[in-house]
Amino acid sequence: MILSKRPRSALRAFLRSEASGGILLMGAAALALIVANSPLAEGYFHALHLRVGPSWFSLSLTHWINDGLMALFFLLVGLEIKREFVDGHLSNWPDRALPAIAATSGMIFPALIYLAIAGSTPGLARGWAIPAATDIAFAIGVMALLGKRVPASLKLFLTTVAIVDDMGAVAVIALAYTSQIKGAALLAAGIIMGVMFVLNRIGVKRLWPYLVLAAALWLAVLLSGIHATIAGVLAASLIPIRATPGAPDSAESPLHRLEHGLHGWVAYGVVPLFGFANAGVSLAGLGPEQLFAPLPMGVAGGLFLGKQIGVFLALWICARFGIARRPSGATWFQTYGMCLLCGIGFTMSLFVGSLAFSDRALIDEVKIGVLGGSMLSALAGYAVLRLTASRKDARAAAQG
Repeated sequence: MILSKRPRSALRAFLRSEASGGILLMGAAALALIVANSPLAEGYFHALHLRVGPSWFSLSLTHWINDGLMALFFLLVGLEIKREFVDGHLSNWPDRALPAIAATSGMIFPALIYLAIAGSTPGLARGWAIPAATDIAFAIGVMALLGKRVPASLKLFLTTVAIVDDMGAVAVIALAYTSQIKGAALLAAGIIMGVMFVLNRIGVKRLWPYLVLAAALWLAVLLSGIHATIAGVLAASLIPIRATPGAPDSAESPLHRLEHGLHGWVAYGVVPLFGFANAGVSLAGLGPEQLFAPLPMGVAGGLFLGKQIGVFLALWICARFGIARRPSGATWFQTYGMCLLCGIGFTMSLFVGSLAFSDRALIDEVKIGVLGGSMLSALAGYAVLRLTASRKDARAAAQG
């Protein structure tokens, strides 16, 4: 691929593709709900439980999507994190401070609200991390519907906050949702990472050795008992990057080449497929007792209330005490709209929910809470940002 044909900024390209992928993800989730509540429902749920693969390594279709294809999603997340920390908007400590504080606060408050609502119910405290992370694709997709009404600084800030809290979510998955460790497989994973590190240090720039080793790392991590998707982030951390300040998009950088090659497949394939496979929940016989049960209410409350409180409070405190300033060119009202969109936790929340609970009824309740909290956050964030833009347009017209 020739560098001159690529976009100048990898982050701008990321935002454009995330916006389109987010809209596609919304469609996939809506389609899953329609299918799960149609005459096709039996075939849909049956297909998800079909076992695929050789007898010695057979997994259900859902597991291949959640443990296999989603490893590519986490590989891309890891590449984006590394790029931003080495060569992007998080490459120095002053730029990291505000997103890190906002993301941390935006993980703590949802967990506290979840525990306040659902934590006292036996067995449900395990789901505290479900509302912790923001779905970048979904949130940017909602912003895309508003076009130029949303300042670019808010899109960039939302992306950096989401990237930082993705780091937190990855750490939570590795530490909180690993039940049993198998030493031999973990040792094999360590050796594979060591080989990747050596290749990096001696200057190997070809991608294929890293990709072969990344596949072996995925298998070793899967067999170790740690969730297999963590292998994606670990592999990404060992992909070489060539720093090119000002225009981080070097054709000679393996990380940038892999990110460009992978992003379309993940944004337009893996994530919508995950959404279609995981968002389907039958609403037959669903009444107030199920809708307002502690688990869905805890998840929805954590996403809708916890995220906006945590992120906005952190931004306000940082601005009030001179630690950092809010995103440039954005009013406090617009900033609040962005904080509402942080409550869209669709992909990562569904993923963590599938790790936190094995009972099908509880997983369905998680889906209801995630869909409810994410939709409330999306609609409220869209309304606030649209209202702000309408007021700005009205003022401009009056002045004209």
